[in-house]
Amino acid sequence: MSELALHHIDTLAPEELPAYVYDLSELRAHAAAVRAALPPRVELYYAAKANPEAPVLAALREAVDGYEVSSGGELAHVRAAVPGAPLAFGGPGKTSAEIAAAVEAGVHRWHVESVHELRRLAAAATRPVDVLLRVNLPVGDGTLDSVALAMGGRPTPFGLDPDQVPECLRLLGTPEFARLRLRGIHAHLASGLAAAEHLAVAAGIVEWSAALAERHGFALEEVNVGGGMAVDYEDPSARFDWTAFGEGLAELLDAHPGLTLRIEPGRALTAYCGWYATEVLDVKRSHGEDFAVVRGGTHHLRTPATRGHSQPFTVRPVAPWPHPWPRPATTGPTVTVSGQLCTPKDVLAHRSPVTTLRAADRLAFTMAGAYAWNISHHDFLMHPRPTFHHLDAPTS
Repeated sequence: MSELALHHIDTLAPEELPAYVYDLSELRAHAAAVRAALPPRVELYYAAKANPEAPVLAALREAVDGYEVSSGGELAHVRAAVPGAPLAFGGPGKTSAEIAAAVEAGVHRWHVESVHELRRLAAAATRPVDVLLRVNLPVGDGTLDSVALAMGGRPTPFGLDPDQVPECLRLLGTPEFARLRLRGIHAHLASGLAAAEHLAVAAGIVEWSAALAERHGFALEEVNVGGGMAVDYEDPSARFDWTAFGEGLAELLDAHPGLTLRIEPGRALTAYCGWYATEVLDVKRSHGEDFAVVRGGTHHLRTPATRGHSQPFTVRPVAPWPHPWPRPATTGPTVTVSGQLCTPKDVLAHRSPVTTLRAADRLAFTMAGAYAWNISHHDFLMHPRPTFHHLDAPTS
């Protein structure tokens, strides 16, 4: 828990709420620990879609090998925020303008999603382009059966069906495709995997890729197994087991000399560095349940509504009460926290335990550093936007 962030939240002026508060020193420390847990032949790319704020991108620069972007807008933004950093360009719906911009930018790796995209890329390539074929691989061991966000292992719009890969390989061997250089395979299949599950999926991807390379006679240089490392919103102290994951990847690489693995975490890198702070506007009881209505809501922090969880929070008591009437309050045992929107879906936390919560107290929602502000429907009801604060602890 970031004491730096909590102290800052306590000192914010009322007109600065709601607020996003990011502890960049905590982010750098976490990213450095992740990097240290990975073996040398594993490249760490940050999926910028999780949180593309420029100070966040810059804080990660020393720990990551590059950034994964999924649109022309992200491409331009990340290039400006971290000039010169290697970029990987993915996404299932690349426009002609985005393809041209990515070719001009000289992206480090291109994740090809279809035969049609491969043809469009070859037609647009004015310089050599290094590509990975993104494949929607089957996972027959049941690992992905209970995963809420699965991008592979079942019918999805992401990546190539395995049956289409030979056609891509054939095209890549023709003169018209000479500017496209095949480096390997990409297969981001799911999000929310624990370390053991992720390792099992990664091993399957590598073995499938190695067998493909042997059958078709090409050198397999790289395999990208994506991101999707689990983040547990029910237990903010829990972490993905990066040590076990790194050890497992090292064993996998020992069996494949010369192979480079790449991973692309997003949420698992930045979720823990961000806080959404707000003020309780009212506390009321309805049909036997207590509700706290806060300034802001899911138009600022859509994560809990999107994933169907309660966003964890801490209560920051505020002593002054400026009104002559009684202060609305609850003494628990639970409260549902809702926002200002005219929809019953505007809920940040369902029946969460509290001891005391009063109007004018502050709530600090933790784990708000990924897929939070940037995926929210900001303009619904036209409420004011939050303020943003990027903190950095002084170095000794």
